[in-house]
Amino acid sequence: MDHIDTKLIALLRADARTSVATLAVRLGIARGTVRSRLQKLEAEQIIVGYTVLLRPESEPDSMRAWMAVQVDGNRTNEVVASLLGDPAAVALHDTNGRWDLLAELRAASPAELSQVLERIRLIKGIRHTETSILLKSFR
Repeated sequence: MDHIDTKLIALLRADARTSVATLAVRLGIARGTVRSRLQKLEAEQIIVGYTVLLRPESEPDSMRAWMAVQVDGNRTNEVVASLLGDPAAVALHDTNGRWDLLAELRAASPAELSQVLERIRLIKGIRHTETSILLKSFR
C-alpha cells in the first residue's frame, strides 16, 4: 500500500458509498486507476467489505454492551468458539493486558442482556468478566 491507497481507504471509511468518479477527483487520479486500486485492495483482502453503520439511537429496541473476559489458563480457543456461537456476541476481539477478550454484545432489553450475561458466565474456561453497557456513541 502506498499513500494513494491510504487516502483511498480514508475516503471510503468516511463514506463507503462515494462514487469512483468522486474518489478519482479527490485523489487526483483517473477513474480506471481508482477501480484497479480497489480491485487490488479487495483481491489482497485489505478491503474485505463495505457496510452501513447505524447510530445506536436508530435501533431503540436494542442494547449494546462490552464484556471484558479473562480466560482461565490456556482455554482461549474453547472460550472463543463458545462466544462466536452465541448470537448475542456480534464482535469478539483478542486483547492484551488484564483482559484476554473483549466481546460486543447486543440484546433487546435489560432482561435479555441479563440472560446473555448469565449464559456467557457459565462458559467453561471463563475466569472473570466485567461488563459495561454502551450508553452513547460519539462516532
